[in-house]
Amino acid sequence: MYKRYLLFLLAMLVNIRLVNAQSFKFAFVSDTHIGNPTAADDLRRTVKDINGNDDIKFVVITGDITEFGADEELKLAKQILDSLNKKWYIIPGNHDANWSESGSNTFRKVFGAETFAFNHGGYLFAGVSSGPNMRMGPGQVPREHVVWLDSVLKRTPANTPVVYLNHYPQDSAQNNWYNIMDALKKKNVQLVLCGHGHANHQYNFEGIPGVMGRSNLRAKDSVGGYNIVTLANGKAFFEERNPVLAINHQWTGVNLYNHHFDKDTVHYLRPSYALNEKLTGAKVMWTYQDQSDIGSGMAVAGDKLILTDTKGYIYALSKQTGKRVWAYATGGKIYSTPAVSGNYVVAGSSDNYIYCLLASSGKLVWRHAAAKAVVASPVIKDNAVYIGASDGHFRAINLVSGRLLWDFNQVSGFVVTKPLIYNGLIYFGCWKNDFYALDIKTGKLVWKWNNGSSNRMFSPAACYPVAAYGRVFIVAPDRYMTAFEASTGKVLWRQQVPKIRVRESMGISADSAIVYVKTMDGQVLGVDTRADSMQISWKSTLQLPYEICPSAIVENAGMIYIPTNSGIIYAVHRNTGACRWKYKQSNCLVNPVTATGKDVFVSTMNGKVAYIKEGK
Repeated sequence: MYKRYLLFLLAMLVNIRLVNAQSFKFAFVSDTHIGNPTAADDLRRTVKDINGNDDIKFVVITGDITEFGADEELKLAKQILDSLNKKWYIIPGNHDANWSESGSNTFRKVFGAETFAFNHGGYLFAGVSSGPNMRMGPGQVPREHVVWLDSVLKRTPANTPVVYLNHYPQDSAQNNWYNIMDALKKKNVQLVLCGHGHANHQYNFEGIPGVMGRSNLRAKDSVGGYNIVTLANGKAFFEERNPVLAINHQWTGVNLYNHHFDKDTVHYLRPSYALNEKLTGAKVMWTYQDQSDIGSGMAVAGDKLILTDTKGYIYALSKQTGKRVWAYATGGKIYSTPAVSGNYVVAGSSDNYIYCLLASSGKLVWRHAAAKAVVASPVIKDNAVYIGASDGHFRAINLVSGRLLWDFNQVSGFVVTKPLIYNGLIYFGCWKNDFYALDIKTGKLVWKWNNGSSNRMFSPAACYPVAAYGRVFIVAPDRYMTAFEASTGKVLWRQQVPKIRVRESMGISADSAIVYVKTMDGQVLGVDTRADSMQISWKSTLQLPYEICPSAIVENAGMIYIPTNSGIIYAVHRNTGACRWKYKQSNCLVNPVTATGKDVFVSTMNGKVAYIKEGK
């Protein structure tokens, strides 16, 4: 009897080893970029090729599904992928999120989710999305997806081998890579798959084998391609597949095993917060952590702060304590910075509505429907709300009643900016290279300007325009700064100065003498508002690293607040340009700062909020 029991146990162990050692193949596709001239045909060829290979058990697609995150591009991608005759799993990349007219809502609607987790052959495959979401910056896994992944891993048995998928390489190119790595290392993580770089490449992510897959696009070649991955006998083999010529080329293989990172004594790079230990000139009064991203600025309403998040909430925090006072749920992610007037709060949502709530209670006053998502920020003046949307419309709405006052329906691209009101006109850009000036009373077009580029990503869409002395100023991703005659749209000057690579971050001084700009090379400069060309008349002593945070620069009470893509907020003296204090709130992009008197309120993209009090 005892021998039979031993033989039974031995047979079971053999069977377990056979199950764990079973081999299988899957297709690894990335960077399809639907919207690119050849992308649809390239993806159709890949789908047809995969369908003809019965050895492939499933397909993973690791981001940048589209070129511009547009609704029609996403729908076309889904239509093509639905032709697959086996299961497929998909996550978005930065192209799907950063320029998304729907605030990534359409991706969720079309594909069902932005994350996936499934088991095959004894392995857990888990994938999460990666921005930057609606804001130019480094890659970032959304806060809510960090929380989601943590919950998935907690439910996963310790010995289950894990394959993690993300669009970005898991290094400092993604500003919260360490949150993911620390979570994965608590489990038996064996492999990381990513895209983004458009080329096959092998990595070592803190001891974890990593593989970047090529783009599916043909690029300069005659055909595109993808990878076929074989997991067998403790190894992962990667073959690049040419779907037209039916050629496979095995280009790498990695060993898969339990690294036992719980016993790892190597200290890997992590963000340093040491500068906060020397914080002088200011004091952190409280901090608050949202469980979602915060992709917008905030507003002050009496004793409350009004914020929005990507879980779809408009909510209030107590200014004094940082405790949540009320919350109102919308039906989509929010990237709209709320505007406040009296007891009214207005913000747009990617559920296609503009909302007005009572600041005191969060009670709904009215909501106004748009045909598409509203990812732009409102401004309020004289009991009227002014806001753009993704449906080609820019609207004026009565603040109290929600009644439409006028509707300009000729916007060529979607709007994400906070508009500027100046001398009876309202100004805004869109993601189609256009910049508009409308009559604020009637909504009639006064003038329109186009930057002449064929690349939508160079649009003057994300900057907050500023104005002074009869001029309106903008900066854009094409690295140009432009000054217009405010009333006519005449271009007074338009310059791209060598070594002064401006992007979307700008602001106006309290005395209107200078326009603050931040360069990609880390300089903070002031441009003379009355000069006939781009004349630098002020310069901060700050020298930042490579810097692409698009958030506006704000001056208040003699201090200038500089947001960065690394989670640091700098306070700079207006008179001297010297830094008074700096504070690292997180490692993620800083949203537009709100400052009143000596009170400074800061949020970062990973959902962290802080109240900083200026001191002596």
